[in-house]
Amino acid sequence: MESIAWMAWTLPTAIFFAALACTLLVMTWLAAVYPEAERVGVLRIPTTRGDRLFISLIAAAVIHLAWIGLVGTDAIATLPIGEEGFEISSLWLASGISLVTAALIFRTV
Repeated sequence: MESIAWMAWTLPTAIFFAALACTLLVMTWLAAVYPEAERVGVLRIPTTRGDRLFISLIAAAVIHLAWIGLVGTDAIATLPIGEEGFEISSLWLASGISLVTAALIFRTV
């Protein structure tokens, strides 16, 4: 485990990578079961599910970087778990915004 000790493996980081792996598995399964057809949305370019996933991931990265730059990562609440409590970072709000944005991208792009 020392070979990956350079990275800050926090709960949000682990959730992000687990969700990304699950998303890729679901997208692979969808491509095998339901072959994709390109469609033209509001960007006026033909996109597939994979293209829309890529656009969604880039948008999520931009949203999170903008959030960190403009709002920061301060705790917005503390849950009474354990001796010191469990702080909820404001980045969870950015994650919620990213999920809504991804849903919009998959529906309209």
